[in-house]
Amino acid sequence: MAYSVAPVGSAHAERGAAARHWGMAFACLMALCAGYLHACAIAAPWDGQPVWWLQIVALAVLVGLVQRAPSVKTAALLGWLFATSWLCGSVWWLYTSMHTFGGLAAPLAVLAVLALCGFMALFYAVACGFYKRFSPPSQQNVAQAAIVFAASWLLAELVRDTWLTGFPWAAGGYAQVDGPLAGLAAFVGVYGIGWVSAVLAALLAWALQLGSSGKRWFQFSAALALCITCIALPWWVDLPMQSAEKTTISLLQGNIPQGEKFDNSKGIPLALDWYAQQLAQSTASLVIGPETAIPVLPQQLPDAYWQGLSQRFSAGNQAALIGVPLGGYADGYTNSAMGWKPGQKEPYVYSKHHLVPFGEFIPPWFKWFTQMMNIPLGDFNRGAIGQPSFEFAGQRWAPNICYEDLFGDELAARFKDPATAPTALVNLSNIGWFGNSIAIDQHLHISRMRAIELGRPMLRATNTGPTVIIDHRGRVTASLARHTRGVLVGEVEGRTGTTPYAWWAGRFGLWPLWLLAAATILVASRANLQRARA
Repeated sequence: MAYSVAPVGSAHAERGAAARHWGMAFACLMALCAGYLHACAIAAPWDGQPVWWLQIVALAVLVGLVQRAPSVKTAALLGWLFATSWLCGSVWWLYTSMHTFGGLAAPLAVLAVLALCGFMALFYAVACGFYKRFSPPSQQNVAQAAIVFAASWLLAELVRDTWLTGFPWAAGGYAQVDGPLAGLAAFVGVYGIGWVSAVLAALLAWALQLGSSGKRWFQFSAALALCITCIALPWWVDLPMQSAEKTTISLLQGNIPQGEKFDNSKGIPLALDWYAQQLAQSTASLVIGPETAIPVLPQQLPDAYWQGLSQRFSAGNQAALIGVPLGGYADGYTNSAMGWKPGQKEPYVYSKHHLVPFGEFIPPWFKWFTQMMNIPLGDFNRGAIGQPSFEFAGQRWAPNICYEDLFGDELAARFKDPATAPTALVNLSNIGWFGNSIAIDQHLHISRMRAIELGRPMLRATNTGPTVIIDHRGRVTASLARHTRGVLVGEVEGRTGTTPYAWWAGRFGLWPLWLLAAATILVASRANLQRARA
């Protein structure tokens, strides 16, 4: 059914054309509004919390609009508008990093955000166009139609995870971190959750259009019952996870103003003095500082400063893990974390693998863009995937830096060998680039999802927040007030054992999901061609 049908006759035809135009305008407005609600579902602007049901409802609105679209092009346009609104509503804070701290002119920063979101939205436009073109009519099979939409949507999410090394921030599945689908994370990960939520959204959209057909209602009820069963089962499965050692930790939150962080006369002396003081005074077993807590290269520090850190933790029963840039002009730089512990001759080093496009590496043909911004150390070298953990106090602490915790399959690579798998995850971040924005809440939910997927506690030490302790079930057990300078002291219980998601993602990455989506789409395409020939 299209948005309107033109009556016969000249005057009636004109009124029909006007009605179609108004109907199309209304559909576009609905797509934009639903996309923004989808962004709000991941971290609501009013309290920063995820709203799981809103994510499904917003996506169901899109499915309903696509179903009623008069053509494949219209369906693709509606999908593009929805995704552009969703992504702009999710990552608008990139404007702050580019304009406020990067010095890019405000109009150019706005255009850059719109261009990025508009480009990534093309993936979802293709997904909606494909669904319109190849999904079976609901009169034939409601469940099949829902699965085709979910597979198309999943493929778009996976492409966004990969393009230019990936920018999958605000993937739909993160809205479910506190919802009934959260139990699936340890089995299928955030993208598997997104697939299930897309199926539910499509079923909801179809439910509003099924009419009185008993056969279609039976198909709908059977599909819904199967979804509910799949959602409920993980909550009853006892995963083979065990408790490891308990360790007292201190998480440092320097709250160094981002505009002064790399200033030789302001932020650098403040950071060096404050972090040195906290490292010297801490009584916790493990002290953790955020990304680039030490904001200069080791060779730029006074000799006494670096030697003091090494000597402080070379004896006794304490250790430290703190963010610092490493390298030099000749060999390049790395965004790294260094660890010191008793009896260790050389400090532990972890170097960030998954770099931020434009912030930490410059894609080909884009140097002109980064030259317009004033962001220090904008082109880093990559560390390897699956680097060893920092072993201390009977635990294996696995660092990841900044938005590396968006890529659960890369973190899962450390779980191939149970004997060396991490017992706890540690995220070192500096969200100060994005001001006091919703990015803080979004990143917290991302870390919480990783904790559930991998069955490990996640510690977050950040410059401005959220500095928190997350248990292996994704629950925040302790936190510091944001945009304050302070130390969070707590106890962490590590975990051993491997979740199903860590097992398959660690060995195969996201290829099982790629194959699932691709196979569904191929089958749907073939079935559609057979229907056309019949």
